[in-house]
Amino acid sequence: MTSAADASAVDTPRSVELVEHAPASRLALPDAVGRALAASDIVDATPDPYTPGHWLLRAGSKVGAVAVTAPDGGEPVTVRITPKLPIVRLFFLLGYSLDPRRSWRDGEVEVAEHRDLLPALAHAVERQVDRALRQGLLQGYQATEESALVVRGRVREAEQIRRRFGAMLPIEVAYDEFTTDIAENRILRAAVERLLRLPGIPRDVRRRLLHQRARLTDLTALVRGQPIPDWRPTRLNSRYHQALRLSRVVLGGASAEHGPGDLRIDGFLFDMNKLFEDFVTSALRETFHGRDRDRGPGSGGHTARLQDSHHLDEAAAIRMKPDFVLYGPDGTPCAVVDAKYKAEKRGGYPDADLYQMLAYCTALDLREGHLVYAKGNAPHAAHQVRHAGIVIHQHALDLDQEPLGLLTDIEEVAQRLANTPRV
Repeated sequence: MTSAADASAVDTPRSVELVEHAPASRLALPDAVGRALAASDIVDATPDPYTPGHWLLRAGSKVGAVAVTAPDGGEPVTVRITPKLPIVRLFFLLGYSLDPRRSWRDGEVEVAEHRDLLPALAHAVERQVDRALRQGLLQGYQATEESALVVRGRVREAEQIRRRFGAMLPIEVAYDEFTTDIAENRILRAAVERLLRLPGIPRDVRRRLLHQRARLTDLTALVRGQPIPDWRPTRLNSRYHQALRLSRVVLGGASAEHGPGDLRIDGFLFDMNKLFEDFVTSALRETFHGRDRDRGPGSGGHTARLQDSHHLDEAAAIRMKPDFVLYGPDGTPCAVVDAKYKAEKRGGYPDADLYQMLAYCTALDLREGHLVYAKGNAPHAAHQVRHAGIVIHQHALDLDQEPLGLLTDIEEVAQRLANTPRV
């Protein structure tokens, strides 16, 4: 006779498909995998109260794919979370956030052919790395310290005395070497190798990634867990800029790779909340930068700051960090924005958002505040706060439209910000 636990083990899926912010799905999962997903911040996971061995999984704002391997060493379960936004639109938001003046278009990174996020990301990275390396590996000067039998560069006298106790050889030297083993190339190699470890990479994309890894194989590998090397965009490394920015996304905090106990979770996730916030604030800042460039130097335009720290109370004990604060020529706040990756429901937007914006307006001495949402029943709504003289605007962006239309909507929001009156 087969127990319920045995039956659930037999029926355990190799792949779980979820949709961002969709209703919960009921699935048969090993308890170890279910508990790991519940403890992680990947999806909402709760045991099914009526059927042993089954779990209710609901995706939130994180999209991507993770492979979960239980401690018993069974087959890994891959959890794929599909964004509601089409992949090509998602990559426009990402590209604009990384580089507003050279955001991606469909022809520059061919992502429309991929329906899932991870294959599209791997394809985009491989194409950008290939473009970066077409003229060969970038070279630069790398500071090197080593023990040598001949003098090269300068002698590290303190190290020579400390390590060699007066012996002449070997010599502790320091020099700058012109080499390909520089931060830019190491970052590309690390991103390629990271993608090759992730689940769900198509065979043709994996083959091209292996080719790129072979081109970067002589470089020093980054140690997992160590900080990513810094690099500065310059004219000399301009052909690497797009590849490096996208590689930082792959290697950044959006990656999930950890193993609580004997359980292993390996994958890549985008937080749509963060992506939407980055896009809105970057687009607004670029809009005001563009206006200042059009006016010319010395025009005394606006200054935009992201996540600028302020305090709600006179004692400066309660700190608050609005997503976007616009300052006038005299340095005083003239507009405040908070981006919310939420869609308006039948009963409207959450009231808590209005309370938060009211606190921002009060502390910053502003008569108007602006909330920007990902979707709404109307493009604009306004609420007059009783006895306060403060108006809170709610703007809704349609993310599933052509980039030009979306940026036009951002321009309209920026125009309202520029006209915000002070108390």
